[in-house]
Formats: sequence, C-alpha cells, structure tokens
Amino acid sequence: MKQPDRLGTGIGWRPEIAAAVERLPGLDWVEVVAENICPGHLPDSLRRLRERGVTVVPHGVSLGLGGAERPDARRLADLAARAESLGAPLVTEHIAFVRAGGALTASPRLEAGHLLPVPRTRDALDVLCENVRIAQDSLPVPLALENIAALVSWPGEEMTEGRFLAELVERTGVRLLIDVANLHTNHVNRGEDPVRALDELPVEAVAYVHVAGGLERDGVWHDTHAHPVPQPVLDILAELRSRTDPPGVLLERDDDFPPEEELAAELETIRATLARPTRRAPRTRVEGSPATRTDEAGAADEPASRTAATPAVPGPSTGTGTGTGTGTDTDPLTGTRRDAAPGPEPVAGTGPSPSTDAYTDPVTDAYPAARERLGLAQAALLSALVAGTPAPEGFDTRRLRVQIRALAAKRADVVAKVAPELPEILGAGYRPAYLAYAKSRPMRDGYRRDALDFAEHLLVAARPEDPVARRRLTRWWQDRAAPRPPRRTTRFVRAARAALVRG
Repeated sequence: MKQPDRLGTGIGWRPEIAAAVERLPGLDWVEVVAENICPGHLPDSLRRLRERGVTVVPHGVSLGLGGAERPDARRLADLAARAESLGAPLVTEHIAFVRAGGALTASPRLEAGHLLPVPRTRDALDVLCENVRIAQDSLPVPLALENIAALVSWPGEEMTEGRFLAELVERTGVRLLIDVANLHTNHVNRGEDPVRALDELPVEAVAYVHVAGGLERDGVWHDTHAHPVPQPVLDILAELRSRTDPPGVLLERDDDFPPEEELAAELETIRATLARPTRRAPRTRVEGSPATRTDEAGAADEPASRTAATPAVPGPSTGTGTGTGTGTDTDPLTGTRRDAAPGPEPVAGTGPSPSTDAYTDPVTDAYPAARERLGLAQAALLSALVAGTPAPEGFDTRRLRVQIRALAAKRADVVAKVAPELPEILGAGYRPAYLAYAKSRPMRDGYRRDALDFAEHLLVAARPEDPVARRRLTRWWQDRAAPRPPRRTTRFVRAARAALVRG
C-alpha cells in the first residue's frame, strides 16, 4: 500500500472560528465538513488558507457507506466535486449508516441525522466492502474511512472493531482515519479495549488521526467535540504513536468554542504527545499473511482474510453456531435463516463468485441477500430510535433510551442553527415543543426540511398560543414552503397514509 501523504498537525475548520484558525501558529492543514461548502464559492477564510499553502481535506458525513443501500451517485459526485475544488490529496467519510428503510425493505425511508454504528458481522462487512469499492471508483482521490463513537452495541456481533477494520482494509485497500476519541468513547460505553483495537489495526493504512473532547454523564461518555481533550484520549494517541508515525493529526471542535489561545494550547499538547519517546517497536505485518488475531476468550483465531476453503459462517447443515462469531445458520441480527455459507469473496475485475449473496451481473450488486438482511436490521433499529417503534430484540433498552434522547437533542440543536428564527419566535418554548414533536416524527429529508415540518406541525395545532408569534411563524413558513399551511384534514390524510405504509 502506498504511504499516505504527510499532513502534519491541523484543526477542523468551522465558520465560528475561521479567523482564529487563520492565526494559529504552525498550522499545517485543516479539515472541512464537505456538505457545508459549495465548489466554486469557498468561504474567504478557506480561500486564504489555500493561498498560503495550507492543505484542505473534505470530510463527508452523509454518504452512509455502512448502510444497506448502494452509495447515492449524486452524493458521491458532490463529494468528488468538493475534493477537486479544494485540490485535496484525499477525502474522508465514516464507517456508519445514517438512513434506512425505503425500497430495499419496503418501508418508509428514515433519516437519522447522526452517524450510527454498523454491526460487525459478515453481512455488514460484505456490504460495506462493496459500497467502498463503488465509492473508490467514483472519487478522484483516495478515500479514508473513520471509526465512529457509539452509545449502543449490536447483538450477535462476530468481530472486534480492530479485526473488522483490518479485514475492510485487506479487501478494499481503503485507508483509515482513526479517531482516538471514538476509541475512548467505545471503551467507556461498550467496554472495548482501545489498546487491543490498535494491536489489530493495519497501522500502515492510517491516513490521519482525529483527536477530540467529550464528557461523561451517568456512566455514559458523550463525544461532544465541545470540551477539552481529556488525558485518556491523549494516552490512546500516544499508544498509536508507539506503533506508527501517523501522517496527520487533527483537533476537532464543533461547539462551545474556546478562546484562540486555548485552541493553540491544545494543538501544542497534541504535538507534545506525538513527540514523546516511543516505548514499543512498530508492529510489522507480512504482505499476504494477516496477523493471527485473538478471540474474546484469548484463544488464537484463524487469519482475518478468509477463503472459500475456510468460510466465515458454516452452512445450514452444521446448525451449531452461537451467534458470537463461531458460525450459525441464523442471522444474528434479524433471526432469519441463511440459505448457505458465503462463497469466495469477489476479486476485483473478475466479478462476484457464485454464492447465496451474488448476482451474476457485478454491476448490479454482489451481495443482494446480505443487503436485504442488513437493511431490515438497520431499519428496525432506526425506527426504534426516531419513530417510537419497539426496540429490536437483543439491544440494551437503557442505552437505546440514551441514544433516543441524544438524537432528539442533536436534531433540536441543528434545527435551531439552520433555522434560527424558530427559537427566536418560540422563545423558551422552542426546545420542549421540538422534543415533543421529534418523539415519533423522524426526519424526512435533512434538517431544513425538518424545520419546515416542525413549523407546519405547530401551525396545524394552532400553536403557538400567542397570536403575534403564530403570525410570525406563519410568515416564516410561507416564505419557505407554500402560500398557506395545509388544513387539519390534509394533515390527517398524510398521517393516515404514513400509518398504512408502516403497517
């Protein structure tokens, strides 16, 4: 694998701190949320940074490569256009799903408005690898994928995070964006050992590293990007540095921005952590011979790259699996029966090999059955999180409630940012009204549409009670949606149609 380009030390560029970022000493590069910029109309601050020779990397948040559907061609084209307009050496995205439902599952399409974890199963890995190949073919520069933070764990997972990432790299050649703050989050929330994850990673594939802060509340770590970087996150960065010299390290801050001096001090702390003497020799991996992994009990496991002679999941004739990675004839996420053991993994340029999950036309899809199983599982989880449906079997219901509250709170915060007139009109009543609205009303098409739907919901219910505020809200809605809000009857018809679709 070709070594990633050197980036150095950088920070996430945000409009709120644009002026401060330009003045930070020793800044090598910045990362920008891809969906927040328009090719050909870059903010003046980013344009000035580029003219100074500061590298700008677009960081996508909406592709949902870990979802069951193939990547959206329009979103891929948009990401490619941003990479070209910035002259970026690479683009990055997340190992996550952000939407579910739709034609694949014959259910309403749901938007999470958040990065949700992919189950670490063979099905999910097959689909992810195929989606990554599609993305790689559509992008003009290399792609790197980020591990995410999670509040919940999928039941029946078959791999550790490190092993899942290692196999992803082996099968696709994709690079990795390792977020050490997310490793810490998963340690607190899911009991996962960050050192073990680093031991299992192919560190030669690391393109760069994210560092960020958060806070612990009621035993749950929240990856806020709004607090100083804590020492445990810096310790994980030092552990990674003891294995490899990462090409780049970036400080993320998305809210509650501190003074410029504090940002500069955090960057200096990161540089000092990277400069510590290393105590561990870098791990070497022989090309074509993946390192032997260890299972949860400490026993030696087979190499991560599997072939047809050593299938990941035994066929239905065995019927002895436990759903914990040793093989089963029942899908651990959906409870549906698998028809046969997976065949050989598809080889680039040859089309998929015959198997239960393979079309004969590689342009169509290599894993249709895996996509369907994964789609059903993800739709059930997302529906429970954003539409108020029952929790799927096997999930920690307490953690699901925490995730539900976190998703609703994030929606309220983002809607307030994209439509600041709403909290201005509604005052202190904005947040409780929005949270009540969001309990059973998932997003249809992004946050701007969500803001319109929320305003429409209030107006149909003859709210707010203050007639002056209601007139202001009506004018705001009319300016963006239609001459007048729909009548109550129209709203009931829409709700009835949605209920029929869900049924």
